[in-house]
Amino acid sequence: MRTHVPTVRLSVLICLFAFFSLQSNAQSISTRNGKVELGLGIGPMFFLGDLGGSAGIGKTFIKDLDFPLTKLNKGLYLNFYPTEFIGLRIAGNLGQLEGDDAQAPAKGGAEMDRRERNLHFRSKISEAYAAVEIYPTFFLEKYDGLKGKLRPYFLAGVGIYHFDPETKDVDGSWVKVAPLRLEGQGFAEYPDSKPYKLTQKNVLGGVGFKYYIKENAYIGFEILHRKLFTDYVDDVSHNYYIDPIYFDQYLSAADAVKARRLYYRGIYSFPATRPYEEFAERGDPKENDAYFSSIIRFGWRIGGIDARSKQLKCPVFY
Repeated sequence: MRTHVPTVRLSVLICLFAFFSLQSNAQSISTRNGKVELGLGIGPMFFLGDLGGSAGIGKTFIKDLDFPLTKLNKGLYLNFYPTEFIGLRIAGNLGQLEGDDAQAPAKGGAEMDRRERNLHFRSKISEAYAAVEIYPTFFLEKYDGLKGKLRPYFLAGVGIYHFDPETKDVDGSWVKVAPLRLEGQGFAEYPDSKPYKLTQKNVLGGVGFKYYIKENAYIGFEILHRKLFTDYVDDVSHNYYIDPIYFDQYLSAADAVKARRLYYRGIYSFPATRPYEEFAERGDPKENDAYFSSIIRFGWRIGGIDARSKQLKCPVFY
């Protein structure tokens, strides 16, 4: 049987085009489908700051976590994948942070200073951020769909967050403490104590993984740390207690009464109406506060499954 030469040439070109197209895109979701991912997450959010902590001298990161005070963080995520090994994320989170000196153990060590200081706080956290996800193991994959794939990733980004610290008054009510300026913020007598903004920037970094239970659905886990540029998430920073006479000068009469009641709540064993710096410190200004979350994530790819997951065959001619 004779073969028509132009038809054969056209078929060869089609096959070559299909082959190189598959090679260059074999590991990608198509530009039409599966490029957008919607997800949600839930998990504990942990405070790292001046208040509370474990035995001994206060340390950074996980040594000083107060697990009994941990509250859940909830988040929504929207990802866009320009390519399968890079994800662009925008997200929002709602959570709560707490710290309490009374949670420090009484073992007779350096932690006793914190117990006797007897400060505590809570603050709701609302956060929005943009981040980039990098999937390093993508290049080790052979594309045969997403189902069953385990993909670890790194994450980095920037965001904004809002906090508003509160402390419990003697009658059990919670009082917002930023307006009370308990460390003399903005007082001329304490020029190194500056007012702080309740909405600020943060820098985020983390690691996680996703496991695709279906072509368009995954479960995963992520740890996300926030570097902050303030030491006032818990309203405690400077290592001194101010002279309470200045509350009357800078605050309203009602706020001055509250401030006098709340700025010092110590149970120190030495006799003093106000602990001076040589006896006790209120905070540690050398380290900013921080927080992090560990999140269980669920997500869905929006769109159809890539048709290139099915092998494209060349036509046969006789």
